[in-house]
Amino acid sequence: MKKTIVLGATPNPARFAYLATLRLAQHGHEVIPVGIRQGAIGDREIQSGMPMIEGVDTITLYLQVGRQKVYYDYMLSLKPKRIIFNPGAENPELVQMAEAAGIETLEACTLVMLSIGNY
Repeated sequence: MKKTIVLGATPNPARFAYLATLRLAQHGHEVIPVGIRQGAIGDREIQSGMPMIEGVDTITLYLQVGRQKVYYDYMLSLKPKRIIFNPGAENPELVQMAEAAGIETLEACTLVMLSIGNY
């Protein structure tokens, strides 16, 4: 299945990034939560900083535009096949940079994509 980084992961169960991490795992995807807060989502520890991860298929983004800029080079360096901009994370500047690097971009909701089977 698709190796996915949930960028903006949080141990707060009321947040969509938390739910997306759980649902991705339930659908059999290898999911790596990355965030600024320590903690866990299910049995997965949230990784902090900018861990170098090989073979990333998807970055699903749960960060507001103002918090994304420090991650631009990191995201592009992982060379994912696609970046999903979840609601509230839309960013035309990063879309342009990603597409110039040959990375597919989607403005979509990971949870909806999983629920209708088009993730």
